[in-house]
Amino acid sequence: MNSTPATGTAEPVTYRHSGLVCADHTLDVPLDHADPYGPTLSLFAREVTAAGREHENLPRLLWLQGGPGGRAERPNAAGAWLRRALQDHRVVLMDQRGTGRSTPADRRTLAAFPDAAARAAYLKHFRADSLVRDAELLRAHLAGAGPQGAPPWTVLGQSFGGFCALTYLSLAPEGLDKVLITGGLPTLTGHADDVYRAAYARTLAHNERYFARYPADQQLADAVAAHLETHDVRMPSGERLSVRRFQTLGITFGTSARFDSLHYLLETAFVRGPAGPELSDAFLRGADAVLSFAERPLYALLHEPIYAQGGRPTAWSAHRIREEFPAFDAEGIAQGQAGPVRFTGEMIYPWQFEEDPALVPLRETADLLAHHTDWPPLYDLDRLAANEVPVTAAVYHDDMFVDREQALETASLVRGLRPWITNAYAHDGVRADPAVLDRLLAMTRGTV
Repeated sequence: MNSTPATGTAEPVTYRHSGLVCADHTLDVPLDHADPYGPTLSLFAREVTAAGREHENLPRLLWLQGGPGGRAERPNAAGAWLRRALQDHRVVLMDQRGTGRSTPADRRTLAAFPDAAARAAYLKHFRADSLVRDAELLRAHLAGAGPQGAPPWTVLGQSFGGFCALTYLSLAPEGLDKVLITGGLPTLTGHADDVYRAAYARTLAHNERYFARYPADQQLADAVAAHLETHDVRMPSGERLSVRRFQTLGITFGTSARFDSLHYLLETAFVRGPAGPELSDAFLRGADAVLSFAERPLYALLHEPIYAQGGRPTAWSAHRIREEFPAFDAEGIAQGQAGPVRFTGEMIYPWQFEEDPALVPLRETADLLAHHTDWPPLYDLDRLAANEVPVTAAVYHDDMFVDREQALETASLVRGLRPWITNAYAHDGVRADPAVLDRLLAMTRGTV
């Protein structure tokens, strides 16, 4: 991969807390890595070391979080993986471009562009290929050397971070010592339609698991949907809660940490008002906290483009493919013409850009991205087939977000990749239990 210049903007700010030593780094990186002397973005990363080991020559581990559009974890709320990783590594938490303390991309900052076409052109540089090239410049920056002189590092990719790790193996394997992937082996050649067709089936299965655990919630969920259909219900933010938006609360089914959260939200749903049952402020506030994209607009804008390669647009894939799954239809539930309610999962719909204030100004931009055809490839199949970097991957058997069969097909296409298939964890297994990272590291050493 051709190197491009990066400029550190200041000396790192270092501080201590909770047994950790943190050093905050900021550097400028090209917006378009093919135009290294064009416009730049600010990239933020936090390097974390266990207290007492900050002066040791420990190898670095880069954490690539899920998303797209999610900032790196903050050390004061770290998942189980971080404390385990710090036993052997300096851990680098990079805020991917557009998120956290890196140059943000949201309705306010994107309003500076003259039109939707300019915004879409800008956001085309926010996919995995750009993130990998950012990471390579960060690797060199932290080492105080050029990319050729910086030691390779370990990458731990969770969910979308695993997608990025495979792009890393395709574009710059020389920067990698080993790769660990958790719940993040995407299809390398499939279209977004293939992804969402499989995702809807898995999401229905998770609905069945949920209602088997909480059978009384079916009547309650149906009642909430019927109430929303016949009333103009506003969340504390002032925006309307529609039936279809209520259904997207099923995204919580995908992780062990949040699987039960809908149950505890629904149990607060109704209070008795002057004219009869009303949805409570506690319920509406809780729903808004899950449903709003104010903190992660890039997730909505780029969720389908992360699967786009070649000349075929995604064209609102999740919206189109949903028509193949009438079990999710809830329109008319108040009149007994639909139901029972089934919740959707990790899907983005065009109507969300009409209902969520954080997304409304970006509706035309999202549509341009959905219909864009000139996407560059994200994966080099030949290079992956000749891979020499040790790669281990946790494949969660019942993962709601990443299809098991697609993941195993991808594993077979990467030379030397060792998959660990387990039904002991949900999508967030690496955050829930340090044993997940422990096992992947042991697999790279050949002791498991």
